[in-house]
Amino acid sequence: MNETNRMRLLWAGFMAILAAGVGYSVRGGILGQWADQFGFTMTELGGITGGGLTGFGIVIILSSLIADKIGYGKLMLLAFGLHFISAVITLAAPYAFASGGKDAAYNCLFWGMFIFAVGNGLCEAVVNPLTATLFPNDKAKYLNILHAGWPAGLVLGGLASAFMAAKTNDAGAVISPAIDWKIQMSLFLVPVVLYGGMLFGQRFPKSEAADAGVSLGKMIGTLFAPLMIVLLVTHALVGYVELGTDSWISKITGSIMASPMKGLMLFVYTSLLMFALRFVAGPIVHKISPLGLLLVSAILGATGLTLLGHAQTGVFCVVAATIYACGKTFLWPTMLAVVSEQFPKGGAIAIGMLGGVGMLSAGLLGGPAIGFKQDYNASKHLQETSPATYDRYKAGKANAMFGYSAVGLDGAKVGVLEDSGKELKRSGEILAKEGKKDDNQAALAAWWQGAQASAEADRKPIQEATVFGGQTALKITAYVPMIMAGIFLLLLIYFKSIGGYRALTVAEEK
Repeated sequence: MNETNRMRLLWAGFMAILAAGVGYSVRGGILGQWADQFGFTMTELGGITGGGLTGFGIVIILSSLIADKIGYGKLMLLAFGLHFISAVITLAAPYAFASGGKDAAYNCLFWGMFIFAVGNGLCEAVVNPLTATLFPNDKAKYLNILHAGWPAGLVLGGLASAFMAAKTNDAGAVISPAIDWKIQMSLFLVPVVLYGGMLFGQRFPKSEAADAGVSLGKMIGTLFAPLMIVLLVTHALVGYVELGTDSWISKITGSIMASPMKGLMLFVYTSLLMFALRFVAGPIVHKISPLGLLLVSAILGATGLTLLGHAQTGVFCVVAATIYACGKTFLWPTMLAVVSEQFPKGGAIAIGMLGGVGMLSAGLLGGPAIGFKQDYNASKHLQETSPATYDRYKAGKANAMFGYSAVGLDGAKVGVLEDSGKELKRSGEILAKEGKKDDNQAALAAWWQGAQASAEADRKPIQEATVFGGQTALKITAYVPMIMAGIFLLLLIYFKSIGGYRALTVAEEK
């Protein structure tokens, strides 16, 4: 393949990942408009956003099994089509609402987000092995450049949402309405059209394994090699600490700095930093090897999370978040490079399995576990500092994980306290207008009538407990990259004992 063909395919993959980041980020910024237009509660909005994540890891794994057989070009064409179909279904929500009510609008948005996730999974299953095939001598460098598309998408989508959001004055009155959500949601189609156009008429190579005639059985067999098992387990830890923490970091830092907007801006800043750093992975890898970069990254990640767990000021948060961002930047793409370099016979399957395991770990373990650690420590702190407040705001049942059990704070009650009952009142008015009754909403309204009198006294201890729970969760999570650092150090020692780390060819792999 000529250089023009290779670079065009690389940047097409970059745009595909950027499209996923833009869609993910913009969606978070328009939830309020969906709530206002269709009358959704926060629980219903949570169900819709869940549709945008469901099955991501499974789709990557399953499509990786057939990527070499079907061909990269056909799978990317399917992903391109699914991205457009998801947009059509999502943008049809107002028409569905007019004819079928809130339930019809909910179904449009849920399935639109689900199909969007499937398209993203197909892209991920293709662009990783494709990039490794295109640049066999510089896999770590170009996989990092490829994955710079994700933080770029987060930044562009976040800034677009902030710019298009409603503007209010100091009194809270709207002085400039938000730009229609359909326009905002359509923004992800710009990089979709770009990657589709860049792929048009291009030659797609086979993976190294498929080109060498490696059978499907032998590709799958690489998954059971001892080193591959170690790398899969390690990447599960990467998914846990990187994507799992990203689900909460903005909220936790926003609590520390007493400003959700500052937490969001800090997340945008760290995403920008990740975007820039992924373009300089190549020179670093050439100096210290992929495993050396992973070791340094894990140490920085553990240090940054530990510092965030002790941060008391905005400046401290920025410094700690910067160190953490420098640590997490290279982990995911460099792990993909190591697997591709050590198991070229695995083809798309080896890389796809690694990515799928990381995604599943983040969704099934990372996000929930970090949330549980917050609940456990926040409730324990509040019980000790203000038992009466805890009794008013505790959840109705206990949650359990890893052998621990905790009755956390009721998120709905805390949300009512934070906005002084505005959302509760709004949802009640929606139900009354539709002639419906919601027992949960009625119970919450009855509770608020009694809790309102002590709201001001409860606000501070709950804020302190929330910060304590979030920071303690980060300090505990820091042990995960510490474990990763130990694994990377052992791998460095192992490779040194056999002559040093180097990328293998299909012919050299045992």
